[in-house]
Amino acid sequence: MATPSEKLASSLEALKELQDKGIVAIRSTDLSRTHRERLRKNGFLQDVMKGWYIPARPDDVAGESTAWYASYWSFCASYLASRFNDDWCLSPEQSLQIHAGNMQVPTQLLVRSQKAGNDITNLPHGTSLCSVKTTMPTVKNREFKEGLRLFPLASALIACSPNYYQQCPTELRTALALVKNSSDILGPLLEGEHSKVAGRLAGAFRNIGRDRVADEILATMKAADFDVRELDPFEEKRPPLGDMREASPLAMRIKLMWQAMREDVVGKLPAPTPLNDVNAYLEQVDGIYVTDAYHSLSIEGYRVSIELIERVRAGDWNPDSVEADKKHKDALAARGYWQAFQEVRKSVQKCLEGQNPGQVADQDHAIWYRELFTPSVTAGLLKLADLAGYRNVPVYIRRSMHVPPSTEAVRDAMSALFELLESETDASVRVVLGHFIFVYIHPYIDGNGRTGRFLMNVMMAAGGYPWTVIPVECRDEYLAALEAASVEQNIVPFTEFIADLLQNTQNSKTK
Repeated sequence: MATPSEKLASSLEALKELQDKGIVAIRSTDLSRTHRERLRKNGFLQDVMKGWYIPARPDDVAGESTAWYASYWSFCASYLASRFNDDWCLSPEQSLQIHAGNMQVPTQLLVRSQKAGNDITNLPHGTSLCSVKTTMPTVKNREFKEGLRLFPLASALIACSPNYYQQCPTELRTALALVKNSSDILGPLLEGEHSKVAGRLAGAFRNIGRDRVADEILATMKAADFDVRELDPFEEKRPPLGDMREASPLAMRIKLMWQAMREDVVGKLPAPTPLNDVNAYLEQVDGIYVTDAYHSLSIEGYRVSIELIERVRAGDWNPDSVEADKKHKDALAARGYWQAFQEVRKSVQKCLEGQNPGQVADQDHAIWYRELFTPSVTAGLLKLADLAGYRNVPVYIRRSMHVPPSTEAVRDAMSALFELLESETDASVRVVLGHFIFVYIHPYIDGNGRTGRFLMNVMMAAGGYPWTVIPVECRDEYLAALEAASVEQNIVPFTEFIADLLQNTQNSKTK
């Protein structure tokens, strides 16, 4: 007779077969009742709705949303295909979000289908799906991305609501920048006799500095006897970013986010108090190491003590005996933090000596990351190749609706970040947006939070601010502020959070 462990192993094999086929949305018919109940009982399956499940982790706490957010798009693609076959398409607005490289999980996903019943399907963690019976692009004119059926870029720009320009200006500006020339959009405009939309698009293109496209839309529509009146649908006009035809949608989005958010950052941090003595500043950095390591590692969930941090700093740490230590992961993390901190200290010194902080971070951030995990290589838990370059697999942030960009987009996104850091003239913007955009991109499989805080403090030093520790006691507030910036495009809470910490740090140094 099979043991309970053998029975669970059999059920896990059945689940693995589905996952090996790329199946994320699991229907009740995909597994036997015995396998389903066993997997649910042991935490390997999570209910989505009646008859539908997603894989989960047995160590997730009750109410944990990560499995759902990680599975969201794959689940929706499978569920919609099952419900509507190929007769469905995401709304123009949601299509534009995806064209613009934004895979954030929406609170409500809007879907069009001729088979829709104009109803709402409730999904886990406050999300839902609203299906509407209304016009769609023809099947041959739909685009497909990761199983999702989308309005093509031009059709989505024509069909989207005018209010969307005020609600999501960054996505709209990014989408407009993706239009290579006027011919891409003139055909659908003329075919649909969209004179009013043509005027709105002409105004939108002019707003982002593409006057030639705007003029060609107006001239062509008028030549076809359409009465077109140009109207700028955006609430404000922003300074041009240069070439608005970036190869990477995400790189363009990041530049536009930076431009929009910096206005809420400039002047919001306390005035810096630069130290002219480089050695004195570095002594302060050395003095804060233990406190910084304890809080930064604790934020990431490592159970470290001051004693452990001091032990690894003193070299009282033997990687050969690590596996015998029940807390070996904590010890590895602490040792890695010490090694990375020494490299970050060198980067700080370069900035204090006058080097451009954006260039320093660009050149050195891979070294910080590598040192964080070198002890794990020494212990045989990782391969050295695992630390080479940016991630090559998708990652997800626990409890976050923000979905980090695809692996293909990371390199362009990081290039855009360091370009922005290098050219930014305001120190407070480099501090706040440097940290936020780095963790928004999430370029590594692990260690993004620690590396992002290192980046923040290098920017602090370059701007004349003291090294600033984010206390583990403020973890929830810290993560909530980053979530607001990622999901709502609202940088104000994070700016205020950093400003308060910095003020407290400066006050403590004057006492």
